[in-house]
Amino acid sequence: MKDTRRTRAITGLMLATALVLMTVDHRTGENSPLGPLKGIGAAVFGGVEELGAGVARPAGRFVDALLDAPGAQRREEELRRENDRLRQSLVAQNLDHRRSDELRRLLNAAGTGGYKIVPAQVIARRGVPGFEEAVELDAGHSDGVRPEMTVLSGAGLVGRVIRVGPSTSTVVLVSDLASATGARLEGSGEIGIVNGTGDHGRLLQFRLLDSTAPLEAGQRIVSFGSHRGAPYVAGVPIGVIERVEATPGELTRTAYARPYADLTALDVVGVVAEPPSRDPRDALLPPRPSKTSGPSKTSGPPKTSGPSKTPAAPKRSQSPGREGV
Repeated sequence: MKDTRRTRAITGLMLATALVLMTVDHRTGENSPLGPLKGIGAAVFGGVEELGAGVARPAGRFVDALLDAPGAQRREEELRRENDRLRQSLVAQNLDHRRSDELRRLLNAAGTGGYKIVPAQVIARRGVPGFEEAVELDAGHSDGVRPEMTVLSGAGLVGRVIRVGPSTSTVVLVSDLASATGARLEGSGEIGIVNGTGDHGRLLQFRLLDSTAPLEAGQRIVSFGSHRGAPYVAGVPIGVIERVEATPGELTRTAYARPYADLTALDVVGVVAEPPSRDPRDALLPPRPSKTSGPSKTSGPPKTSGPSKTPAAPKRSQSPGREGV
């Protein structure tokens, strides 16, 4: 700063030298005597440039990532919300298909049995005073539901209405320990009582009143019906006998049945607002699974060679009234 004239002189000399060198290099072209100096400069400064670019490029990417982070997070949130929406839509479609199928089965059962029903949906499962296994329906007084009405699904008996509000009602399930339902065996018509066992609908207890009547696994039971159809209408499938207990010396026989209705996964049900004009008997029971047929006989003319054999006596067939006994 103190020697200003000397600094100006040196700067001017350097500029003049640079101009001379540039002029010489331009006029001589490829044969320029400054070629080696240019190569050395390019090598030195090119390496420095590459090193700088190598350092600056990752740093630039890092800065770009930081600047783009909020946008990426927003896109991720949008994708997550879209996936959730699609998942919920798929679940809703599956539920709608299942409910539609259950409603169809329910209406078919009501039509076959001659029941006038009020369709309803189970909205909660809860215990009430005196009963452990009960459900809440989304139908009440305003829908025509009254206490002591039968409740069924498309598969079988569910329970009876015990409490009714303006738009909801409470149903005690047949699986409740305090529940008792009149029932009869398919075909034979032998009468008994179905009681809940309190095991969440896995099995129901069936007590046959006649201890001498045949009772074995595979027999099916339906509701016997109450006076004027309250609380239970007749002909509703209840379940299939799974095992029979030995009760020597007792006046009744005891068995355990698997209920037709899935009492742990109830959704669409029907409240019977009007009983049928006549007992549907066994009309609502599902078809029995077809038995495996034996080996087919080979067709062709009968063999005549050899001595004839006396035909064996025919086996005694079961009585039609004792099917499955």
